[in-house]
Amino acid sequence: MQHRLSLLGLAAMTVFAGIDKKLPIEQTSNEMIDISATAITDRDQIKQELGSDFGGDIYLVRVTVRNVSDKPFQVSLDDFMLVSSKDGQRAEPYAPSQLAGGASLALTPQGTRGGIGAGPRSPVWGGIGGIGLGGGGVGNTGSVTTGVEAKVENSKSDSDNPLLAVLKDKCLQEKEITDSVSGLLYFPKVGDGKIKPKDLELHYKGPAGKLSLRFRP
Repeated sequence: MQHRLSLLGLAAMTVFAGIDKKLPIEQTSNEMIDISATAITDRDQIKQELGSDFGGDIYLVRVTVRNVSDKPFQVSLDDFMLVSSKDGQRAEPYAPSQLAGGASLALTPQGTRGGIGAGPRSPVWGGIGGIGLGGGGVGNTGSVTTGVEAKVENSKSDSDNPLLAVLKDKCLQEKEITDSVSGLLYFPKVGDGKIKPKDLELHYKGPAGKLSLRFRP
C-alpha cells in the first residue's frame, strides 16, 4: 500500500512539474509566428526612449513579430497582454492617443478602456477573482466595471502634440503582415511595489495562436 502511494505521489509530482514549466525568455514561436520582446520598467529609460516617463505609470515592451508561415495575419495591439507574475495583475496596451492625445472615453456594451490623456486608465485586471479599473487618473483604484467597451475619440489637437507624434512613430503598427513588424507596446503599470522585468510576462492571443514569454532579470 505504501509503495502504491509513493508511486501515486511521484506521478502527481511529475504532472505538476510539467504544468510548472518556465516560460521561454524573451522569445517564443509556433508554426505561424515568432515573437521576441524586451521589457523596460525603469523611469529614466522610459523618459530617454519617449521624452516623458508619464509619472512612472507605464511600462514599455519592445516587440518584434515575425510571420514564419506562408499565410498573412493581422497584428493588433489587443493581441497582447502584460501580466505580473507576482500577483497576477494583467493589463492591455494603450493606444498612443490614450497616453498623449486629447482622447475621450466612449462607452459601448462590449468592454472598458481608458487612457492617461482622458483621465481614466486602461483596465488593469486583478489577480484571482477581480478587475481593477482606475477611476480618478493613473495610479488610483476605482470600482469594478464590466460589460462596457471604451472607444477612443481623438481631438483635432492631436496632430499638434509632439509627444503624440513620437508615440505613434514608435508604437507597434497594427497591420496585416507577411514578414515582420517591430515597435513598442505601452502598458499601464501592473503589480505592487517595485517591479522588475523578471516579474513580468507577455502573453499573445491572436490569429496566429497563443504564446507567452517572460523577461530577463
